[in-house]
Amino acid sequence: MIIGVPKEIKDNEARVGITPAGVKTLSEAGHKVLVETNAGALSSFPDEDYQNAGAEIVGDAGYCWGKADMVVKVKEPIEKEYPYFRDDLVLFTYLHLAPIPGLTNKLLDAKVTGIAYETVRDRQNTLPLLTPMSEVAGRMSVQVGASYLEKEKGGRGILLGGVPGVPPAHVTVIGGGVVGTNAARIALGMGAKVTLIDLNLNRLREIDDIFNGRVYTLASNSYNVAQATREADLVIGGVLIPGATAPKIVTREMVSRMKKGAVIVDVAIDQGGCVETARPTSHSNPSYTVDGVVHYCVTNMPGAVPHTSTLALTNATFPYVMRIATLGAKEALRKDPGFAEGLNTFAGKITYKGVADSQQREFTAPASVLE
Repeated sequence: MIIGVPKEIKDNEARVGITPAGVKTLSEAGHKVLVETNAGALSSFPDEDYQNAGAEIVGDAGYCWGKADMVVKVKEPIEKEYPYFRDDLVLFTYLHLAPIPGLTNKLLDAKVTGIAYETVRDRQNTLPLLTPMSEVAGRMSVQVGASYLEKEKGGRGILLGGVPGVPPAHVTVIGGGVVGTNAARIALGMGAKVTLIDLNLNRLREIDDIFNGRVYTLASNSYNVAQATREADLVIGGVLIPGATAPKIVTREMVSRMKKGAVIVDVAIDQGGCVETARPTSHSNPSYTVDGVVHYCVTNMPGAVPHTSTLALTNATFPYVMRIATLGAKEALRKDPGFAEGLNTFAGKITYKGVADSQQREFTAPASVLE
């Protein structure tokens, strides 16, 4: 198989889909890897490392896409990449299609086999390819939030951990999944007072256990969310419905009642955001203010730490890349129902229910198209 690794062109996206170590393994197995010039440079993987591992370095993105049987990326394609779509292309990347009907249309029109990292499941029914970036984004969210609480960036002028005689900031984390747990861990480590909100009472018990009662837990309902956000200096949004649009847990009215200079970091923005006033931003223009509350809603937060993020991501994705290269996409998906959950588009059909429901379109079960 010919595998293409194009350079990411989303705003300030510095990660890369395959490392030199992955190229070496693929090459030794008899596959050909095309890597666009400088695709890994910002992740500290220079072209020389890829060449030494057996890759062919190509200077043109169109050539990389056009010659490849499978393209391995990090982020969803943007408009400049849409002309590269074709019906015999396998695209393996984060897609986050639910809030992007335009991209969905292009993938369907071109009949691309679109496999999304974020909806692949393992035997434990977890999301193994979403987890590493959720860990990074969860930990980053508190670092970012702490920075934006500084007066220079529009915040309240609060040090997250306080000092002796001065209370710390109050951090409210919405969602007790991977993002929320990692955010709580870093916030606690920085000395903040942390409240975590989740619908699942068993998960709240686990959180209480994990942090030895140092995290305040609240059952999720509109009253508790309103109270917790009103008291918060920093709100972290970490709600996830795999593959579907995130529910709006924090309403516009709740935001209007927050402290002036408070900060919201909506990590769920890739799936539309769990805060009603949230809209996607980029690393070059990361924040805006609504009702005196600073919003940070960058859709590719882990791209700010590309070396760590690329290694964490490819540790998880590469075994699946190898499986597709060895068996072909249809056979690899057919053999593993959890992997088949990653199939979002196939032969002009939407094959992931969360995307179909979010866009009010027809859903076709993956099993029916893979037979």
